[in-house]
Amino acid sequence: MDILEILRSHDTCLVSNAIETFNVRMRNDGYVHDTVRCIFPELPPVAGYAVTARIRTSAPPIANLCYYHRTDFWQYIASRPGPKLLAVEDADRVPGIGALLGEIHARIAKSLGCVGYISNGTVRDVAGLQAAGFQCFASGLCVSHSYAHVIEFGEPVEIGGLRIQDGDLLHGDCHGVQLIPAEVIDRLPQAIADIQRRERDLIGFCQSPRFSLERLVEILQQDEASCEPPKPR
Repeated sequence: MDILEILRSHDTCLVSNAIETFNVRMRNDGYVHDTVRCIFPELPPVAGYAVTARIRTSAPPIANLCYYHRTDFWQYIASRPGPKLLAVEDADRVPGIGALLGEIHARIAKSLGCVGYISNGTVRDVAGLQAAGFQCFASGLCVSHSYAHVIEFGEPVEIGGLRIQDGDLLHGDCHGVQLIPAEVIDRLPQAIADIQRRERDLIGFCQSPRFSLERLVEILQQDEASCEPPKPR
């Protein structure tokens, strides 16, 4: 089972716990927060490689007003390895005045190998997005696309406090989106399995007649080292 299949088979909380065991980043880093939320929490987890872009929505562009004028962006998406997650930063002073992504854009993106969309902006055409099974993480919904247009792509973006580089491996579900550190990918499957085993044993202990607070503390203290912040590099 490859890493993408493993990520799609597990929720972000379990994978986050596994990442923490490597102590490669602070626990308050590595995931999207602020107002960005999962639009379709009923959909299964998604995983893919970031394709980054930056947009503006509040005012018309100088040229290429219609979305189909930016075929260079679509060509760039097509050139990137999949599966892909569009990571789109709304660079307006007030993000979300218009929505780049609606049903048509989602269908195009899906045909180019994308499985989802992440933005600090908004999305629209919710029924169409849901029918397409296209997962979205955004700050909310919007009636209009307004003047949404791509201003650049392939550069690093920041969405919900998370800096995302083009090609980063991302994992998302109803809880949100996290970045999978490249240095732990090979070891992550075993760490996930170890977390599952420990949690299963702990739950079994809590439900057993052998339960005691004293023994519970002893068990939990075995993981104490992983609670320490990583040492400065």
